[in-house]
Amino acid sequence: MSTWQTYLTTNQDRFLQELQEFIRIPSVSALPAHAEDIQTAAAWVANRLQAAGVENTAVMPTGGHPAVYGDWLHAGPDKPTILLYGHYDVQPADPLDLWDSPPFEPVIRDDCIYARGASDDKGGMITPILAVETLLQTEGRLPVNIKCCFEGQEEIGSPQMDGFLAQHKDLFACDLVLSADGGLWDADHPMLVLGLKGLCALEIHVRGPKGDLHSGLHGGVLHNPIEALCQIVDSLRTPDGKIAVPGFYDDVVEMSESMRAEIAKVPRDEEQYRQELDIPAFFGEPGYTTQERNWIRPTLELNGIWGGFQGEGVKTVIPSEAHAKITCRLVANQDPRKVRQAIKTHIEKVAPPGVRVSVTLAEQAAKPYLMSADHPGNRIAAEVLTDVFGAPPYMVFVGGSVPISNFFLNHLGANFVNFGWSSSDENLHAPNEFLRLKNFRRGLACYCQVLHRLVHYEDTQ
Repeated sequence: MSTWQTYLTTNQDRFLQELQEFIRIPSVSALPAHAEDIQTAAAWVANRLQAAGVENTAVMPTGGHPAVYGDWLHAGPDKPTILLYGHYDVQPADPLDLWDSPPFEPVIRDDCIYARGASDDKGGMITPILAVETLLQTEGRLPVNIKCCFEGQEEIGSPQMDGFLAQHKDLFACDLVLSADGGLWDADHPMLVLGLKGLCALEIHVRGPKGDLHSGLHGGVLHNPIEALCQIVDSLRTPDGKIAVPGFYDDVVEMSESMRAEIAKVPRDEEQYRQELDIPAFFGEPGYTTQERNWIRPTLELNGIWGGFQGEGVKTVIPSEAHAKITCRLVANQDPRKVRQAIKTHIEKVAPPGVRVSVTLAEQAAKPYLMSADHPGNRIAAEVLTDVFGAPPYMVFVGGSVPISNFFLNHLGANFVNFGWSSSDENLHAPNEFLRLKNFRRGLACYCQVLHRLVHYEDTQ
């Protein structure tokens, strides 16, 4: 057993106590009532970095919830600089009555720690900090230069982090980002995320008469706004599931056959998945598997539709207006603004006569992210995960969006390797969130190993 492995074993109880202390801070970024807790958590992270031996620690204003910076840059100019990323904010704990124990009072049962933020992302975020301490205490130095960026607004979409990184790109300049806000395929099998979908959103508004009308007195003389909206919505997709908006697919990067083969290696029982969703059959763009449609093909989803009478019984009205909300999950190299405008143009073109149609483009947007499996950061991470977990990681894509991955790429020119320990069954964002402590321990070993192996990062490019 190496010296750093012995240190991890010897200090495991203390590390766990510190994780519990961190979790007890209710740093809920979405609720103004917890603004002071966000500041407390940021200060806790900065102090813990300093205690680990990280220098120049600072809680930095962003215009929103703060970011925490720190660095250790003594490995030398010939060694790579690795940026360690994670987030210290958490989701709200509601509904509280569904928790088996108070959400911010961590409880350990069956080698799992239960609390809000245990899995997403405090249990992951603390591991690189503890790994840095371990290497500095046992070896006196780090094998690579490191910088830290731990944010407090990931759970609300990192709204200020784009401008913040643009303003401080020299300070955060690095060769590679290691994200502790990552996950495992399951409790005992690692994965590396190669792609994250982007996001854009819009609303359709259809207006007819100045107010709701009596359907007997005025029926048959005007276009019903709900019917007009349904006509518009129906035009967005072909009957077999392909999105029918002109230009929607123009910039989509088609996956190579080798990448599709990698996706096919990832196990999924489709019948079990269908039963879990409780649907009679899958549906989507033809020519792709269920997994491919979920991971590497763009989507257009109707999120909500409303108008007219919603109560019980009958009310004989022609509604004056109808509305719909739409979001799209995008893949490389789609531009959210371009896609959003293409949908708006299409809606305006197909809008039927007799109603007034307008489209509101939501500010919420994120660019998609794509990274090669052969990128040296992924190759090194895969070697470490294979050593620690005893199996090579699956190469996967995720249908969700992580806006900051593109902020790092755009402003720092640095790719983003997901390197975290959450498992999808650990009730992230839900009551009774938990983290398996065996993976917390594995994560500590992984970060110690990966920092050693990243010494050769520039040699492998």
